[in-house]
Amino acid sequence: MKNAPWSHYQMFLLVVRHGGLTGASEESALSPATVGRHMLDLEQRLGRTLFARSPRGYSLTPDGETLHAMLKDAEGRLRRVEDWGGETAAPTLVRLGIGTWNAFLVSQHINEIRAPGDPVRLEFLVGEQRASLAHRENHIGIRAFRPEEINLAARRVCPAAYAPFRARNATVAEQWIAVTREAAISRYLTWPHTHNANAIIMTASRPRSMLDLVEAGAGIAVLPCFIGDANQRLTRAGPVIDELTHDQWLVLHDDDRRQRDIRQVADRLFRFMKARAELYAGRRAGTDA
Repeated sequence: MKNAPWSHYQMFLLVVRHGGLTGASEESALSPATVGRHMLDLEQRLGRTLFARSPRGYSLTPDGETLHAMLKDAEGRLRRVEDWGGETAAPTLVRLGIGTWNAFLVSQHINEIRAPGDPVRLEFLVGEQRASLAHRENHIGIRAFRPEEINLAARRVCPAAYAPFRARNATVAEQWIAVTREAAISRYLTWPHTHNANAIIMTASRPRSMLDLVEAGAGIAVLPCFIGDANQRLTRAGPVIDELTHDQWLVLHDDDRRQRDIRQVADRLFRFMKARAELYAGRRAGTDA
């Protein structure tokens, strides 16, 4: 008989504690199928049947009761070691793939996403390109469309609308500001090049610079309504551009959503955006972002 690795015994204790695979899966961040395979392997290694399996869950057999009794003291010692080690443990790294403007808004209210004292280190990966999660480059992403990859979990948040904005009281007529054509990788960024190419008087390599130029009164730029409407220095230079409105999806890798710290950041981000759904949609329901 081969000795079972300690991880199998730890998983056994989780299954006992939760009475089945689902709870053990959520706590361990492993799939229920993987937890089940661990238990089958443990039984094979010990040469004993540890669980009576039923649709209602897992219950211990007499051999399972014996093993559980032997492991109880060890579990207590292990938890004390984990608590002791956790006092100096590094915070969990959570990588967030996020667009320029959501990063701008979230940064202004960061305590709603990462509360002081949270054991989490946030890494913002800011850009207009699609957040990549298929190979876990990011833990959480925000996309403008529902993901097609089968290993990603997605939650629809709310639509985002766009409109032209200028500085309040500025007289800029039809002078437009845009990103360079090379940087125009989103529909709202290509819109000025398609509809007002001859009126573009300034371009920038990054979308964030458009806001600075508009605030300075240099011209008109297409911006998300949740940015422009919440800025007391700006006013709309035209109606919402309906063709640019799109849904927003909060996306996680299917495995990462089982990890508590990652799931907590994702849940907070979802609530943060959902609470501002009217602002995102360009309905000006309160300009306090």
